[in-house]
Amino acid sequence: MVSDERNGLEDDGQPNGRYANHFKVGHNAFEFLLDFGQCYAQSNPAPAHTRIVTTPVYAKTFLGLLKESIDRYERIFGTIPKGDNPNDDK
Repeated sequence: MVSDERNGLEDDGQPNGRYANHFKVGHNAFEFLLDFGQCYAQSNPAPAHTRIVTTPVYAKTFLGLLKESIDRYERIFGTIPKGDNPNDDK
C-alpha cells in the first residue's frame, strides 16, 4: 500500500495511525498546538511525531468531543484510572 505523504492518507483514504503516550499542549493568542509522541520508562521523551495546530474554537470543540467520548467509554467499560503522570491530579 502506498502512502500519500502530502495529506497523511493511505491510498484507501484512511488516515495513518500513530501510537502516542506523551502529549504536550501549548497556545498563543491565535492557535493551540497539540504535540503527540512516544515515551518509554527507560528513555527520555522522544520528539513529537505529530503536531496538530488549530484555532481556540476548534480546540474547545475537540475538548467537548473528547469528554463525550470518555464519558461514553466509562459508562460501558467503567471508570478510567488516573495515569502515572504527576500532572494528572492538577
